[in-house]
Order: sequence, then C-alpha cells, then structure tokens
Amino acid sequence: MRNMSFALTTDQILAGTKTVTRRLGWLHLQAGDYLRPVRKCMGLRPGERLSVLRDPICVVSVRREPLRMMLDDIEYGFAECEREGFGSHLDYRWPSAFVDFFCATHKGCTPDTVVTRIEFAYEA
Repeated sequence: MRNMSFALTTDQILAGTKTVTRRLGWLHLQAGDYLRPVRKCMGLRPGERLSVLRDPICVVSVRREPLRMMLDDIEYGFAECEREGFGSHLDYRWPSAFVDFFCATHKGCTPDTVVTRIEFAYEA
C-alpha cells in the first residue's frame, strides 16, 4: 500500500471532511486502490517516522483535468472546494482562492496545468 501525504490538509483528513484531492502526477492510481494517509512521507529526517493520520482510504475514481475547470464552471468549483474539505474554511472555499493556493504550493503549477483528481472514501 502506498503512502499519500496530506501535509497541507491534515485537519481535513482528520475531520473526515475531505473526499477529493488534486495531485501533480499519480497517473498510475486506479479506482479500488488503497492509500495510507500520512502527514508527510518525503523528506523525513534521520530517525523521523511516518505519522499515519487514519485508517487507509479507498480510491473511488481518478481522472485528469485542468485545474482551471474549478474556475470555468463556478458551481463545480464550489462543490469541489467542499469536497477538498474547505467548505467552511473561509480562505479557500472560493474556487479562485483554492486554485491560487494550489498553484502557490505546487512548483510550476498554473491554472492551465492538468492535474490528477482523486476521489476517495473512508473505510468504516
């Protein structure tokens, strides 16, 4: 089982409010795969251990789409902000703010970048 870092959205994973994530890459992922949500998995210092956030999550769907879809279809953008766990987070519940946040935290990313949209479910 692969680890997936949720360093930027740890609170949303812990609260179970996040059911979608966007990533650069992750092209190999398929519906039915399981992932272990962790705080951070790359750049661990010697002696530092993985911090597992919760039980494994199951991938429901995977598709590629331009990040700007959240801007071009504003209803879709608001719904996706909710799925990303930012529905009640005033700073990033707006699609434009979320896209700005995503681009600022992913080197070389622009609204035109095609990203991998991963929908997942928490196991009961």
